[in-house]
Amino acid sequence: MNAPGAGLPDGRTNPRARALLFVLALLMTAAGCGLAAPGGSDAEPKVTILGPWTDTQERRFKDVLDGFGIPYTYQGTAATREVLLAEVQAGNPPDIAILPGVGELVEYADEGRLRSLEGLYEPEEYGNPWQPAAKDIAHRWVPLKADLKSIVWYRDGQAPAPRPAPLASWCVGMGDDGASGWPGSDWIEDLILQRAGPVLYARWATGDLEWTDARVADAWTIWAGMLAGDPGRAGDMLLADHRGPAGGHGLLFGGGCGLEHQGSFARAFYGDRSGRAAFEDSASLLPGGPYTLKAHEVSADFAALFGGGDAAREVIRRLASRDTQEDWGRKGGVFSPNAAVPPRKGAVDEEVSRRLADQRVPLCLDASDVMPAAVRDAFYEAVLLTMAHPAEPVRPRLEDIQKVQDTQLPETPRLTGVCGRPQ
Repeated sequence: MNAPGAGLPDGRTNPRARALLFVLALLMTAAGCGLAAPGGSDAEPKVTILGPWTDTQERRFKDVLDGFGIPYTYQGTAATREVLLAEVQAGNPPDIAILPGVGELVEYADEGRLRSLEGLYEPEEYGNPWQPAAKDIAHRWVPLKADLKSIVWYRDGQAPAPRPAPLASWCVGMGDDGASGWPGSDWIEDLILQRAGPVLYARWATGDLEWTDARVADAWTIWAGMLAGDPGRAGDMLLADHRGPAGGHGLLFGGGCGLEHQGSFARAFYGDRSGRAAFEDSASLLPGGPYTLKAHEVSADFAALFGGGDAAREVIRRLASRDTQEDWGRKGGVFSPNAAVPPRKGAVDEEVSRRLADQRVPLCLDASDVMPAAVRDAFYEAVLLTMAHPAEPVRPRLEDIQKVQDTQLPETPRLTGVCGRPQ
């Protein structure tokens, strides 16, 4: 998950404006419209790129693209999955799509929509989990940006005690322009990972372990139990935006909470207070713990090629190169999954880089990002229902997700390599 989009003072949209913008996006797609961008005249063909970065992150990404000297148009949106689906159904997909997971990309690859990226990047610079694959599907995506999860942010100088904290201590918001509920899925994923370890986590994430399995249900029940201890607070969290109040400094610096279970991208929400944020591994602070750190959950933004033009292939090649990845990290503040890229400078950045490269601790891709789209959406819906009614039994919600999974997985190739040790 990434920076907010456009609309309110900090760039996000209100629900009515969001609906209007989505309709306009569909109309523009049907008409074959694009966004103006530097490089070349309107008569020249341009590489069309759809990605998740807006506002500051978009400007930094465009700075990278401008350096290639290749004409392009870029469409940034928090709803990349929905916009891409609309453009594909309209018969006008972008040349390049960048998504925060490979769940949908597997489906597009299985339909024969994705071009091979073989020869456009160096596979030996990426180990698992950065190269998940499926049967008969390889070299169809490459990660451009990585984020560390399984961490907890706190205000510098106010380090938490190494034990679970009550709900009132946590900064939590479920709202998002593109996929409300995902912050809650991160809690459940991290609990499963730290309680059961990466092998079982990978089986669950890829559909080899049922949602009603006791180990999945126990993790979900523990999370729901924390919420049920303060249902009023849980209700407030359900309505809050995960980026904090509009025009503020994120949840961590915008309220009365002191701990935030968020990925390394969260510092972008803290604005000019980001230098006052520190983090530590989440294992000792999760409900039901403390646990011993078994692995780190991570996320990535993967680029895939829908168009076969030479210019689009060259953009992919440049974006995945060591030089661009290093330059983007230095200027744009992003972390690279490329093992050949040196760690970023700065105390916090060096700590994130160290964990992403620590060969002693496995890395596991965000589980919801590797699930089929329908299963992921059912997961998020169950999270929101649990937030709204935390005292209700969790098993019926898990049974509902399992029903969706049972209809999806026979039709969708399963990913492998979603957990692994960094290069």
